[in-house]
Amino acid sequence: MSKVYFVGAGPGDPELITIKGQKLLKKAQVVIYAGSLINPAMLEGLSAGLYDSSGMKLEEIIEVMKKAVSEGKTVVRLHSGDISFYSAITEQIEKLKEEGIPYEVVPGVSSLSAGTALLGHELTVPEVSQTVIITRAEGRTPVPEREGLELLAKHRATMVLFLSASLADKVQDSLLKGGYPSDTPVAVVEKASWPEERLLRGRLSELAQMVKTAGIKRTALIFVGEALRVSEEAIGKRSYLYDGWQDERKM
Repeated sequence: MSKVYFVGAGPGDPELITIKGQKLLKKAQVVIYAGSLINPAMLEGLSAGLYDSSGMKLEEIIEVMKKAVSEGKTVVRLHSGDISFYSAITEQIEKLKEEGIPYEVVPGVSSLSAGTALLGHELTVPEVSQTVIITRAEGRTPVPEREGLELLAKHRATMVLFLSASLADKVQDSLLKGGYPSDTPVAVVEKASWPEERLLRGRLSELAQMVKTAGIKRTALIFVGEALRVSEEAIGKRSYLYDGWQDERKM
């Protein structure tokens, strides 16, 4: 029996889809893709029937899947980035389970990874931050009260915000109230790995104005935290991994 494959397409660069995802895409007979979030280059040369889900309701998407699987066709549901968070696959999977339609989830490369690569360093730094909080500001989609930005800010860990560029003023205000110092480094990455990607850097107190001036409203990540300071200066923190301390203990 054929099945539905949920495939993470990567952050935008067509070369950042996984080998498994690319193989499935090439053999699929039906591809339902996430509108403008998918680089059109990824769809070139495919022999599959193509459906842009940006103009479809959940029920319409499931109906296309159901019909294709009943005809013995392989379906790829192509989502941007990785599909581990903010991909809305849960509601689709629930419907497929109701219909008894088999499925498989194929992970991809997150825009978080691509954005961090553009920063040019890791998000965890010894003695500075060993925790990365991935979250979003509350907008049309509600956020549990216990996960409000002010509460999360109390940890002063590295924070990465998805789907929040249009709420940059709210993000700035909440994080400052929560405990991040006003001079905490921030970075905004728009359309990571796409040809038109942009990187903005500044301080938390400048975030809202920085985003407004650049005209960024969507498809962007906001990075916050002291770990970002390594972009500006050497901070001299080393991990034990290459520190030679194990050899010293043997002496």
